[in-house]
Amino acid sequence: MVQIEPFAVELWMDKHEHSAKYNIAETCSAPISISKLQEISEDKTTQIVDTSSTLHYGAIRGSDALRSNLARLYSSRASSALPAENILITPGAIAANFLIFFSLIGPGDHVICHYPTYQQLYDVPKALGAEVSLWKAKAENNWIPDPDELEKLIKPNTKLIIINNPNNPTGAILNRTLLQRIIALATPQSIPILSDEVYRPIFHSISPASPEFPPSILSLSYPHAIATGSLSKAYSMAGIRIGWLASRDPALVEVIADARQYTTISVSQIDEGIAAFALAQSTVHALLARNIALAKTNLEILDRWMIKHDDVCEWVRPVAGTTAFVRFHREGVAVDATKFCEELLEKTGVLFAPGKECFGSGKEFQGYVRIGYVCETEVLKEGLEKARLFMKKEFDDLALDEGDGDGKGE
Repeated sequence: MVQIEPFAVELWMDKHEHSAKYNIAETCSAPISISKLQEISEDKTTQIVDTSSTLHYGAIRGSDALRSNLARLYSSRASSALPAENILITPGAIAANFLIFFSLIGPGDHVICHYPTYQQLYDVPKALGAEVSLWKAKAENNWIPDPDELEKLIKPNTKLIIINNPNNPTGAILNRTLLQRIIALATPQSIPILSDEVYRPIFHSISPASPEFPPSILSLSYPHAIATGSLSKAYSMAGIRIGWLASRDPALVEVIADARQYTTISVSQIDEGIAAFALAQSTVHALLARNIALAKTNLEILDRWMIKHDDVCEWVRPVAGTTAFVRFHREGVAVDATKFCEELLEKTGVLFAPGKECFGSGKEFQGYVRIGYVCETEVLKEGLEKARLFMKKEFDDLALDEGDGDGKGE
């Protein structure tokens, strides 16, 4: 029997998100309806869902329209076009990531994973028998991991380097120079690099004109790179279960496609049709503009809230994505974040996600909570106001974390 750790953040969200009145732990950009999608699109005539189509399996690896639209997006900042056949459509990025691990990782292998991050990225390889080394980012370094430490982690049997860019839960980015350094370290052993890019391209605090703006891993001419993405986070459509994986190495794609046959004959034709419409040139720019504007507006609201509470909370301001990682403390001593989140939810209906509960039990996450701020603006405003009132009355009585140390890292 395969032994795998409980998926902590998903268990937390599944337990609490449907009862929360102000869900500001959610990681998706504010969801959009099909009718609103057509409203913001330049294409007002195309029938997004063709109800006359027969519901057969459809295109096994993904529809031509959807894969062509994705290939165009990946090719826009690259020196050469990405072929559409180098993209596989999956039921969400979570399935894409799992297929990569299932295809490439086994007992005796070594994997390096950027951390903190989504638990799947390190615990699934571990469950498959791999030794997993965590490449740790730290708050005191603005959540940017040290490439010299990565170099020390690489072993002769390292089979995969995993990064999450932009990062969940911190909102930090791995910039162009750091991505190039990662590739340089992987090149001597031709180590595949998996870049989970589900929060791309929500870049709200760095300009695309910046020389350090992070491109997709597929734009950096490393043949052994794999990118995964989905419609859930940056594109506001978690309700259609569409994700993908892409690589410039067709042989790598074929290996993963063979494994995919055992899990996914094809994805929903209806979902693919909606996704293809959303990613078409007539729609995608307006959709992303909506979500980036929402991220900027809401981040300023959260920033002002943080300033008002800077005596009890601290953060590294996010650069991209939809999440912030905030540390709550009293006179430098971390509060018990799980109890804080539980009491906050019970008394106000506001949902945060506790760091130690959801992202690792080490003392480096004492007092941390994840806040998802790219929800509807009114939900964020009202939720933060409820949190403010709770903290005014209750914060001094919150339990402190029982672990040793100040909670800022090992």
